[in-house]
Amino acid sequence: MARRTTTAAAQGGGLTFLRTATALQTLALFFQATTAGMLLSTSYGETLHSVGARVMYGASMLYVLAAVLAWRPGGGTPRPVLHATGFLALASVQVVLGIAHMPSLHVPLGVLMFGLSTVALARTPAARRLKPGT
Repeated sequence: MARRTTTAAAQGGGLTFLRTATALQTLALFFQATTAGMLLSTSYGETLHSVGARVMYGASMLYVLAAVLAWRPGGGTPRPVLHATGFLALASVQVVLGIAHMPSLHVPLGVLMFGLSTVALARTPAARRLKPGT
């Protein structure tokens, strides 16, 4: 019985970390959309967008780590790991397109990434609270 409680607690913590990492990624992408508009209207928009790109990429790597940690202790489906890895690949393409100054591909991919991240956040289950004595 104690083993089951420990596994459930570990899985609950993993899901909380996964949800937090997904939320951070989604917020970073929203920040990127905001600073993309600032590129056109302020002198510091490029700096903010550049810093935001690094944060977004780091958040994508954190999402992969959180997905692995949520998957391994409970032995559940590896689907979140595949989604997170695919998202990191999209983030890599996004960085390359931004550096290459290809807004005709960079902007639509950014919109797609924000939508996918929002869906991932909505679909990430909340960690269940354990009742005392279970």
